[in-house]
Parts: sequence; C-alpha cells; structure tokens
Amino acid sequence: MEHRKLRAGIVGGGRGAFIGTVHRIAATLDNEAELVAGALSSDPEKAEVSAKDWYLKRSYASFEDMAKKEKMLPDGIDFVMIATPNHMHYPVIRAFAEQGIHVVCDKPLAFTVEEAEEIGKLVEKKKIVFALTHNYTGYPLVREARDMARSGKLGGIRKVIVEYLQDWLSSPIEKEGQKQASWRTDPAKAGISCCVGDIGTHGENLLEYITGIKIKSVCADLTTFVLGRPLEDDANILLRLENGGKGFLTCSQIATGEENNLCIRIYGTKASIEWHQQEPNNLIIKYPSAPMQVMRTNRSQACKEALTLCRIPAGHPEGYLEAFCNIYRNAIADIKALKANKPLARDYPSVHDGIRGMKFVAKCVESSTKGAIWTDL
Repeated sequence: MEHRKLRAGIVGGGRGAFIGTVHRIAATLDNEAELVAGALSSDPEKAEVSAKDWYLKRSYASFEDMAKKEKMLPDGIDFVMIATPNHMHYPVIRAFAEQGIHVVCDKPLAFTVEEAEEIGKLVEKKKIVFALTHNYTGYPLVREARDMARSGKLGGIRKVIVEYLQDWLSSPIEKEGQKQASWRTDPAKAGISCCVGDIGTHGENLLEYITGIKIKSVCADLTTFVLGRPLEDDANILLRLENGGKGFLTCSQIATGEENNLCIRIYGTKASIEWHQQEPNNLIIKYPSAPMQVMRTNRSQACKEALTLCRIPAGHPEGYLEAFCNIYRNAIADIKALKANKPLARDYPSVHDGIRGMKFVAKCVESSTKGAIWTDL
C-alpha cells in the first residue's frame, strides 16, 4: 500500500447538524485522513452548499450514487462516515458495505434490532472495518478504568451505577423546529426510543466496556414528562449483571440544569472507581481504609494503552473531540493494516457492540411497556 492519508467521505452532517462537524474534526485531527467527498443532505441544494462549506472535492445528491461512483474512482474514498438520523443508518451502511468500503457510523447502529443483525452479517461477509462512535470509550482514563476493572485491581465487581443527565429536552423545542430535537423525538426517525436510544446506550456501552461484564436483564421504567411527546425523555433502569452483580442506569433529557453529566461508579470488593465525563481528566479511586486517590490524565497512569491515547502534556485538558478522534485513530490504523494484510487490533466499539446496544434499547422498552418487569437480554 502506498504511503498516504486515507480518503474519507461523509453522509449526513450538513448545515444545521452538530455531529457531522464532530466526525469531520475527529477523522482529520491526527492528519491520517482527509475528507474528500460527501452526500451531506437529502436536499440536493443544501448538500451542495454544505459541501462548499467544507471544501469537498466531490458532492453527491444521494448516498447511493456516492457509494457506486466512489468505488469506481482511482482516488475514491477508503471509508465513509455516517452522521444521519437513526432511520437512515441501515440503508447507508448497506450501500457502502456492499461496495467493500469501510464504515465509521454514529450510534445507535440501526433503527431496529433486525436491521442491526443484518448489518452484523454484512460486515462479516464483506470483511470490512466497522467502527461505532461510542466516543466515551476513547478517553484515556476510561481505558485506565477498564484496565483496573479487568485486571482484578478492584476485586470482584458487585455494583455499578451509571448516570447520563441532560436538560435540553425539558420543553417541547421540537415543536419550534429545533432540528436535533425534531428527529430524536420522532418515532419515524429515531425508532422506539428517544432517551435510552440517544444517551442510555452510552451508559450501557460504558458499563460493559469497562467491566467486561454483560448486562443479563433489565427492569426499566421509561417516562415521557413533556406532554404530547411520543417517545420517552427519562429512564430509570435496574440491572442484573452476568457475574451476579447489580447495577442502576439512569438517563434523562429533562434533568433541569444538567448539561452532559455522564458519570460511572464501579464498586468492587477491593476498591471502587468513579469517572465523570465533565471532568474527564480525573479518575477517582477509593479504598476501604485509605485516602481517596485522584489519577490524572497522562500522569502516573499504569496502563500503557491509556497513555497512547494522550496527545499533550499533563495539565492541558483533553476532552470530547480528542476522545472521538481516538476511535477514528484506531479504526484508521486497522483499515491500513487490512490493506497491508496485517493483523487488526479492533480497539474500538464494533458492530457487535452496536447490536448489543440495540437489544438493550429494545428490552428496556419491552420491560417498561409491560409494567417495569424484569426482562432478559
């Protein structure tokens, strides 16, 4: 393989979108890829204007056209970034995967569990690199927490508490034309869930990623507080873990005064750890009879893998964009490895994590609909 940056394309993420810009920055931050093509909107005029905003070499009116033409070009894209609403993930992934083009997709993986499982089969069949942007796994201290939990430093895991609290849907802003709220609260575009599908899956993914323990069953109470909203904006979920441990996951988009308050606490028989996304450079470590410790990013870390995710000296904040970029860094490394017939590291959320997340959403909805009964995953 020639030595060059990978060429990236993007579907969705045009003017008015938030996550498309995040994907663009994250994919190019390490200078390992460049964005050259896109189908940035289902509105051809908006797609063209958005492509000019980003100085793209090639703009397409449809993702189907983009997938077919990019495959045939000598300088066609190596991978595509998908930043569309949930209902479009499956057809876009399918269009590019069928052409053998690698995929980095925003979460959740698909619109339904059935679509997610079909995507899993297609990814395996085509042998492409597929990364799902559960970006919180890209923080260095989340990797450190994973090392501590899985190496036995915490002892046996007994209890896990995960919170993801926001307030941005406290009022019916979807009725005022707010784009992000409009599709997330619309069952035709978001699917069967708003709050759990949007942010609850981050909590589920973070719990299983750090501990290595699967959620066995859920008892979920989903609530819609804003009148007239067809999907839930708050959820409280009891968890039973496969190792016999217990957990609690709460996510809310009507928690007044909260911004993006994601927090996880893991309690083992030897020690506990606590991490807050709003203070991502601190990992709190507690012992039964010793002073509390605070580990800092790029300082006194024991996990070499976590250190490789740090870009700047200790004391300089590294945050959301850098964590997002770490997903891209590892996926791009695997795309290059695959082209060179080398082993893949697969150190990023995968299509299987995406399937897991979709099943979690479905079972939470099922549990709540049946009166908050225990439901197995």
